[in-house]
Amino acid sequence: MNLYDSLLKYSNMGYYPMHMPGHKRNPDLLGMVNPYSIDITEIDGFDNLHHAKGILLKGMERAAQLYGSVHTNYLVGGSTAGILAGISACTKKGDKILVARNSHKSVYHAIYLKELVPVYIYPRPERQFGINGGISPEIIKELLIKHPDIKLVVITSPTYEGILTDVKAIASAAHEHGVPLMADEAHGAHLGFHPGFPKGSVSLGADIVIHSIHKTLPAFTQSALIHINGSLVDYEEIKRYLAIYQSTSPSYLLMSGVEQCVTLLEQRKEELFSVYGKRLELFYEKMKQLRNLRILDGETVKASGFYGFDPSKITISVKNTEMTGNDLYYCLLKKYKIQMEMVSKDYVLGMTSIGDTEEGFKRLGDALLLVDKQYRACDNKDNSSPEAAIGSTEPPERVMLSNQVYDEPRENILLSESAGRVTAEYVYLYPPGIPLLVPGERISKSLITGIKGYQKSGLSLQGLQDMTGRYIKVVAKA
Repeated sequence: MNLYDSLLKYSNMGYYPMHMPGHKRNPDLLGMVNPYSIDITEIDGFDNLHHAKGILLKGMERAAQLYGSVHTNYLVGGSTAGILAGISACTKKGDKILVARNSHKSVYHAIYLKELVPVYIYPRPERQFGINGGISPEIIKELLIKHPDIKLVVITSPTYEGILTDVKAIASAAHEHGVPLMADEAHGAHLGFHPGFPKGSVSLGADIVIHSIHKTLPAFTQSALIHINGSLVDYEEIKRYLAIYQSTSPSYLLMSGVEQCVTLLEQRKEELFSVYGKRLELFYEKMKQLRNLRILDGETVKASGFYGFDPSKITISVKNTEMTGNDLYYCLLKKYKIQMEMVSKDYVLGMTSIGDTEEGFKRLGDALLLVDKQYRACDNKDNSSPEAAIGSTEPPERVMLSNQVYDEPRENILLSESAGRVTAEYVYLYPPGIPLLVPGERISKSLITGIKGYQKSGLSLQGLQDMTGRYIKVVAKA
């Protein structure tokens, strides 16, 4: 069976999507016509994305007005294209940037392409759930003083699980040093549209903000926006790099989908978010009945000392129960036909949006209450949190920059015998996606021990070309 037929079959199997994209396959929201009938190229009257002067320019100006940004551009290559363009436009080869270690892989790709020198800052872990927390503004201030040649600050807020960083404080600190702030807000395109959600990074002073419209709003997968504010970023440079990193034949389907999403929010934002906010409120209230499973909420995040929480992300912890994350994930999938967004050792993550239905929230809530009654608490369970432990780890020794690695001879060796060698590939734990190793960093014995522990726990290691995780590519002479 080919992909098209598989998608059609799956769409009729009754699985509820607690995952992105944010339209949740809900045709009532956008109601677009047969896609083939509007799939065109840059013909007369339909403008050119890379030299927009007409219909596309007007659409992007409407998006800017919706978010309160000075400039907004469509991204048809997802947030990745915006991150690559933003970093490239703000730096020259060899520059130094301050970057959160839990950044998306596209940030690391930009560092590689521009031959940048990264100064890493780790998010503080939230240990009750074993997830990444926010970035400390105080440490940002210290590092900007220690490294006065930093050209750009890059952070991720909200995290995959919905924990936010104090963007306003970090923007203020960066601006005191004349440095722009780029906020990867890919998972927060919905923020600021309702009192039940925190403010978005555009209103909090970030100079570049990246939004994956498709993640939390009703738009097609791969649709995103880049917002430019203030005088510290050259907008013409942004546009130049967008033309480099994006296709010369951008999809009019994707761009029209973004425009339809903007129109929907312009016309029905208050109505849709009011209903959505109430459904989330009722869901979290219902989940207070849980006795063994736990739901991450704003109170937990606040008690852990973090800046804020995005309630659209539903993180369900199985710590202190007989279950593993995989147990809960596949129970929801197989027994209740609920497809969650992601699974880790000790938790499962669901993503919600204005595209979700009342029936969808009820289905998940009822399923969790039933599962909660079936599994007992377990005091003897190993509740170590490898994900959180990453957040308290200092970066490995950097021997060379990632761009230098690929000019060197490389070889594959057993991971168990790689202590002291320099990695020639990424190793990162997913989730949460923080690289354990970046090309050019030295492999330590303690890291090898940690990796083996993650593998034993059933966590997913990515980046290694060897899918079994037994071998690693290293620099031959180092």
